[in-house]
Formats: sequence, structure tokens, C-alpha cells
Amino acid sequence: MMGLINILIVDDHPAVGEGTRAIIESEYDMTADVLTESDKITGVLKNGKYEVYLIDLYMPRINGIELTKVILQYDPEAVILIYTGFDLISHYNLLIEAGVSGFISKTATKEQLITAIKCSLREEAVIPLQLLKQLRRVDTRPLTYEEQRNLGDIILSSKEQEILDRVSKGLTNKAIAIELSMSQRTVEYNLTKIFSKLGVGSRTEALIKAREFGLLSKNSVNHE
Repeated sequence: MMGLINILIVDDHPAVGEGTRAIIESEYDMTADVLTESDKITGVLKNGKYEVYLIDLYMPRINGIELTKVILQYDPEAVILIYTGFDLISHYNLLIEAGVSGFISKTATKEQLITAIKCSLREEAVIPLQLLKQLRRVDTRPLTYEEQRNLGDIILSSKEQEILDRVSKGLTNKAIAIELSMSQRTVEYNLTKIFSKLGVGSRTEALIKAREFGLLSKNSVNHE
């Protein structure tokens, strides 16, 4: 491919975005920009297009599924890779239907990340091996309208994801507050918001729903 490959990284964690940009720009033929506020994507798209969009799945204002749809409205030929540390199996069909070109884990090596980007530009599918193995057990029936609506409603902030992760490990509210350097009241407030978003009334129900929608990190899922 001639010229620079222009990449847009969309991630609400500045450190992740900048770290990923550093990896990408160590390649002589790649350059990258970082967007930490996903709801500002339309302004960015109006100013130009990118060859590849590397976007996080869970962000506080607009999630990766909805963001994919917005990008494709502006650029129907866009190559979009979901870049996440969370389980994708529950969202696989919906992501593919939204127009995603592939997936890459935030735990991927530099070589894997660069390879994923280059493969996507050749219109080759990019699917982590672990996800490919899981797909053998996926129910391939189409999602119902209610399931799609419910999934779209569940958009957890980074703080809520961190708290839910600790809940899955059995930590008390006090322990979570200490570990995340926040007040216990803040933890309780965010738990209330998590319960509301998931439509549940207890920690146990929250964890069941979170696993159903793949909202727990891999380490949390494997904790038990």
C-alpha cells in the first residue's frame, strides 16, 4: 500500500490511546490520532477520513456498536476494528451486523496489533483464536428486537466497569472503595446505576446479567 496508513484510535482511557498510538507510529508507514470522547466522532469525521478505525467497545457516551454505525454513515467503506479487553462472544453477531471488520484484544502484542490492521486493509477477517473457538458454541439465531434494544441500553462507564469487575471477585463495597481510591458512597452510587442499567436488584443478578452480555473482563470471568 502506497503512502501512510491513517488510523483513528477511539478510547476513553487516554493512557491506552496514547500507548496504542506509540506502537502504531513506530511503523514507518502508519500514523495515528487519538479521540478520547466518542461522542465527538462526527466532528472528526467531517474533517477527514481514516483508513482504519480502532475503537473500544465500552465507552461512557456512545458504545462501540453505535459508534460503528455512525462512522459507516459518514464513510461506508470504513475499516473498523473493535479493540477491547472484554469478552466479545455475547456481542459477536451484533458487531458483525453493525459492520465491524475484525477484533483485536488490548492484551495483543505489537506484532498482533500491526498484523490485525494490515490484514483488515486486505479485507481479511481478523478474529482472535479464542473467540473463534468460542463461536463453535454460539447460538446463531438472529437477535430479537428486545435483545438488541437491551444491549444498546447497557453502556457502562469505565468506573462502573471497574466496580463491576471487583464485585465479580467478591469484594465488599468498602474493599472496592479502598482498591479504587474512592469513597464508599461513590461505590454505592455507581452500583445503583449499574443495577438500574442492567435491570436487576442485587449483586448476584448483576453478575448473571453481566456475564450474559459479556460485560466482565476475561480475568473476572475466569476468577471463579
